[in-house]
Amino acid sequence: MASSFAVLAVFFIVDLLIIGRRPHVPSTAECVRHIAFFVVMALIFGGLIWAVAGSKPALEFYSGWLTEYSLSIDNLFVFVIIMANFAVPKQLQKFVLSVGITIALVLRGIFILLGAAIITRFTWVFFLFGAFLLVTAFKLAFGKDDDEEYHENALIATLRKVIRISDEYDGEKLRTTRNGVKYWTPMLIVFLAIGTTDVMFAFDSIPAIFGLTKDPFIVFTSNVFALLGLQQLYFLLGALLDKLVYLPIGLSVVLGFIGVKLIMEALHANTLPFINGGQPIHAVPEVPTWLSLAVIVLSIGIASAASVIKMKAMEKKTDGQD
Repeated sequence: MASSFAVLAVFFIVDLLIIGRRPHVPSTAECVRHIAFFVVMALIFGGLIWAVAGSKPALEFYSGWLTEYSLSIDNLFVFVIIMANFAVPKQLQKFVLSVGITIALVLRGIFILLGAAIITRFTWVFFLFGAFLLVTAFKLAFGKDDDEEYHENALIATLRKVIRISDEYDGEKLRTTRNGVKYWTPMLIVFLAIGTTDVMFAFDSIPAIFGLTKDPFIVFTSNVFALLGLQQLYFLLGALLDKLVYLPIGLSVVLGFIGVKLIMEALHANTLPFINGGQPIHAVPEVPTWLSLAVIVLSIGIASAASVIKMKAMEKKTDGQD
């Protein structure tokens, strides 16, 4: 386990703190190479888990990684809006994403530790997690699109009132001087916006992955691999995000399925006195890990394929009108 964390730390440092420190707009080829590398590394990592611990934890890792990766793509919608809202220069966006993702990973780690401690002591919390994911799935599938405009959270709104913030960026600097007066640059607000927004997404993703595995090691490593390469994915898909029209539906199916799975697990290990007299309901079937992986792959795959088909149909229609 220690060696696994060491390897992940190296990946993380190279991806975010070395490559991400070069402020530039990456080319499509660079993005594809970077993303492909970490996808292959995730597949190899899952294979090593299979070789060492067996098929069940390996399938749990693959399921968790795919779920987190899919939800991270949804994060990119908000990242695009934040970058536009704060007018971040293109050459600085890669650096901004690196720092924002670093903040998010640290906070997610804390969230995962707390979640693991809670579910170990209170199995009934799966009822709450399951219900939360079902509500989230419903909102994704049928809710109004409220991501067209970014709304600052309370932390950022408060900061604007209590500290001096300049209107212009000064490279990567957080502090700048104007006429002898010290100001914070908008870079500080952008860092906080991306970091705290990603944590808000964790309220969806962390309960979802705990529905696939209760192993904190798998939960954390799948989150790390989902975040690695996310900045390149941002640049690669940035122009296409608004065309992935069926992705929210695919994600809603995944979250809805995991929500039902969590509730079934809660019933199977029930301790609540007002349900079946506080006794477990063994008649409730257990959902096998391979089925979870199949549902995730099919849901995201079909949603993505349908989005591409619709995008091409719209392009042909536009060309025909021209």
